[in-house]
Amino acid sequence: MAVNKMEKMTIISAADKEEVILQTIQGLQALEMKDFTHSNVKQHYLEEHFPTIHMEVDETKKKRYQAMLTNIQDSLMLIERFAGNTKKSKPIKRQVRTLESIEQSFDEEKINSYLVELASLKKELLETENKRKELLVEENILGRWQYLDVIPKRKLTESTEMLIGSINAANQFDFKSEIAKHESVYLEEIYQSPHHVYYSLIYLKEDQMTLQEIVNQFSFTIMKYQYDVLPKKAYQTIKLELAGLVDKEKEIKKALAVYRERKEELYMAEEMTYAFIHRENAKKHLVNTDYFFILQGWLPSDEKNMLLTTLNESIPKDELYVHFDQPTDVEIATDIPVKLKNNSVVAPFEMLTEMYSLPKYTEIDPTPIMTPFYMVFFGMMVADIGYGLLMFLATLIVSKTTILPKGMKRFSDFFFILSFPTIIWGFIYSSFFGASLPKTFLGINLPFPILSTTEDVNAILILSVVFGFIQIMVGLMVNGIELTKRKRYLESVSESFAWQGLLIGILIAVLSKLILNSDGLFMTGVIVAVISALSIVIVPIIQTKSKVKGLAKGLYGLYGLTSYIGDLVSYTRLMALGISGGSIAAAFNMLVAFMPPIARFTVGILLLVVLHALNIFLSLLGAYVHGARLQYVEFFGKFYSGGGRAFNPLKTEEKYMNIEKKQNLKQ
Repeated sequence: MAVNKMEKMTIISAADKEEVILQTIQGLQALEMKDFTHSNVKQHYLEEHFPTIHMEVDETKKKRYQAMLTNIQDSLMLIERFAGNTKKSKPIKRQVRTLESIEQSFDEEKINSYLVELASLKKELLETENKRKELLVEENILGRWQYLDVIPKRKLTESTEMLIGSINAANQFDFKSEIAKHESVYLEEIYQSPHHVYYSLIYLKEDQMTLQEIVNQFSFTIMKYQYDVLPKKAYQTIKLELAGLVDKEKEIKKALAVYRERKEELYMAEEMTYAFIHRENAKKHLVNTDYFFILQGWLPSDEKNMLLTTLNESIPKDELYVHFDQPTDVEIATDIPVKLKNNSVVAPFEMLTEMYSLPKYTEIDPTPIMTPFYMVFFGMMVADIGYGLLMFLATLIVSKTTILPKGMKRFSDFFFILSFPTIIWGFIYSSFFGASLPKTFLGINLPFPILSTTEDVNAILILSVVFGFIQIMVGLMVNGIELTKRKRYLESVSESFAWQGLLIGILIAVLSKLILNSDGLFMTGVIVAVISALSIVIVPIIQTKSKVKGLAKGLYGLYGLTSYIGDLVSYTRLMALGISGGSIAAAFNMLVAFMPPIARFTVGILLLVVLHALNIFLSLLGAYVHGARLQYVEFFGKFYSGGGRAFNPLKTEEKYMNIEKKQNLKQ
């Protein structure tokens, strides 16, 4: 339960084995590719001994896969949008597969044929949609002019002209009055909408200038008629065209509907294409020649045998050279990645450490130390049997019935584990959805509540501070041990053990006065505290050349006692959140209990469900956030700095499925 030990793995093999080796490494997700040109092998050495080295990677395949990925995603969006049936389209059911099995079932030629046909259908569909939009505009216009019984483009006589258009309805009366003054102009109203009136005008050519002035005066919008048939006939023709386009759309969507049955193939193809792209990206880290290639990467030590065994299954030993090196001090300081290794109970809590910062390679993993404290704190802040049972059942059902993405699976396991301390603290506080447990059961007196959130508030407050004191002591102890391992003995005293002595000494002195009333114990506590305080001041004096600066540094360090008091006060939130959540739940129950019987067992039940759901959400969120804050600020600050780089092996996207190693899948 610590930071996984890493080794540097070097592989040399024939150039034609490159794809097989990369596929094997990607399927196991155990090796982080290392840029060979940034390794401890000198560049001039490579250039001297490998004159045919190819430093530039051919990205033709990568670009082809990227284009293919874009086409697959566009095709899936097209199917989801237009090929859906009456029932809501269900997403692909997540699976657990090996990379090898996906790659064996991947038929690139077949997928490309799908993509070509889908692209053609998409083009037809877009053209049909655009044509429909154009015709709908024309239909809308002609619908207003369908009662015009002449063709505007044709001349009625040699001496007359025809003008059609519309004006704002507000100008209708004035416009007609002005036209009426000119007897040679014939005006006919064709159509009227809520805001516009549509007219046809027949006038003598000699009156064109006069009519133009009137048209301009009333903002008459002239309509340019483009058809050689009557508006009514043009209108009917467009309606027929639109009906034909609707039928064509149906045919295209019918053809698309066939691909509903092929969506899973396309999802698999998308997953595989992502894998190909990641594999092509990895090739830029290799050293390639015309005959062989060199690969280098970071490998967790406990994955070594599995990787070697799997490689030898694909490639004979005599065609593969593998060498392992321990990381150098420079690599540990600048390059080596970090992978945590914990048991199944602690592993879900690694996400809390990752949110803060991964440990450096040589640093202790704080997750196993933090986990029991976080469990106790979380349970103390939620503290309800009913809420804990809901967490337990929800996470259990989800994990048993659904294959979750790995990140969500870890999150589910996280809350599954936390359901147990929540239930335990629910018994301690005697809370079941805010209601108290019975005092007796089948004539047996029950001991609940062990701590009452109404009568034992001070006891819970003291218990919260005690838990905080214990965690701070553990943090200081871990810091002291780590500093001692690094042979920084004086710092281990001034930054850890002396602070433990000071805090314990003060605690003994206070308890001896408040509870035990023992002068001897009081003096013991004072002596321990004074010696510890002197150690905190004296060590910087010893370490610093300037004794005055050392004294100032020591006194300033001693002033840090105030921060410890603040840290202990922070743990009172354990009491505050635990009591507030239970009190809110009890208040909800009381609110419903005051309702009349009919309302209580109808609306009241629904109200209880909604209110308790809200309280569960707020309680879990508060416990999650404040529990993490206590670890990050009050605990990690005592011994942990972080700053490690996460292990990033060559792997797949895992967008639709979980890629597992062969051994895990068989289990």
